[in-house]
Amino acid sequence: MVKRLSAEREKISLCEVLDRVLNTGVVVVGEVTISVADVDLIYLGLQLTLTSVETANRVGLGMNAQAQAVPARPEPKLEHTWT
Repeated sequence: MVKRLSAEREKISLCEVLDRVLNTGVVVVGEVTISVADVDLIYLGLQLTLTSVETANRVGLGMNAQAQAVPARPEPKLEHTWT
């Protein structure tokens, strides 16, 4: 009986954690440097945001906010001279 109750509590706590993460969001930041013979070759900076779409839109991280923040690249003008 004790094992069954602890398993139910684990399921409930996992569900609560997932609900909280999706409602509030989590940001994971990391850095990786790849080097050979003490010479840094590649630096990689990472930022991962885990949240629900509703929360992302509410705090301004949604796709609509990103599309508005980044201006569209103008179309290149192609000029043809026909000879």
